[in-house]
Amino acid sequence: MAATVTVEPAGRCLWDEPVRIAVRGLAPGQPVTLRASLRDEKGALFRAHARYRADATGQLDLERAPALGGSFAGLEPMGLLWALEPEKPLLRLVKRDVQTPFAVQLEVLDGHEPEAGRLLGRAVHERAFLGPGVRREPVRAGRVRATLFLPPEPGPFPGIVDVFGAGGGLLEYRASLLAGKGFAVMALAYYNYDDLPKSMESLHLEYFEEAVNCLLSHPQVKGPGVGLLGISKGGDLCLSMASFLKGITATIIINGSVANVGGALHYKGETLPPVRMTTTGRVNSMPVRPLNAYRRMVRRGPRSSVTQGRGTT
Repeated sequence: MAATVTVEPAGRCLWDEPVRIAVRGLAPGQPVTLRASLRDEKGALFRAHARYRADATGQLDLERAPALGGSFAGLEPMGLLWALEPEKPLLRLVKRDVQTPFAVQLEVLDGHEPEAGRLLGRAVHERAFLGPGVRREPVRAGRVRATLFLPPEPGPFPGIVDVFGAGGGLLEYRASLLAGKGFAVMALAYYNYDDLPKSMESLHLEYFEEAVNCLLSHPQVKGPGVGLLGISKGGDLCLSMASFLKGITATIIINGSVANVGGALHYKGETLPPVRMTTTGRVNSMPVRPLNAYRRMVRRGPRSSVTQGRGTT
């Protein structure tokens, strides 16, 4: 018996858009295994699977049918996508080119893994990162290396600086999706990219200040301030930016430290030393300038409040 795998919306949709996956043409109560797989731009394979049982009419709707096991269990309509795991351990699923979609292959097999049998049906679903009409503009302004994403509608738009963490480079997939929600988003590189520093051992806040001013000067960006979005190391950099720079009206950090970590941060001749963990697990700061200089720097900030959004004074 041939089965039909359907995905709604059909064809292509955005990566953060929910979809409805269903299978038709099964026998009543038939046990089946659904598999999802995709390859990233480097050819790495990511897979997920789950076991299901068709209803009395021979249909399977993932919005109503709980998974009986596999990569996940229970009612998880999007489980085949969020549960994708690398075939090779420790790899991370990262979209390196937002101008092309991920092609997700969905398969339904007879029976339950590991004894799943013949292939009953297949469908390919594209997950895109650049919405219709979203504009992508590479940025090389002064020292700033970034990519600006603008919504398709007429502006100006609220601005966001998007900062990623350890590993460096220029990652655009979050900025490109946010632009589709009505924001002008600058995906900002700060090390391990182009002619930027190769490591984050010594960073200068003036670079991030230049990026904020660059974004605010764009005619499609609505002032008087911009928001910050940072993950991991990018999170503590955003907190430093909100504390010492003008023009910041909101800050969101994801899994970031509340202190400077990983390397020294310099600003206007002063140095904010990194906080490190000692062998006993205690937090220890490693000053690279006299402590009184560090105290003077702290006394001058914060100029903005992350919780109250004061960053334009």
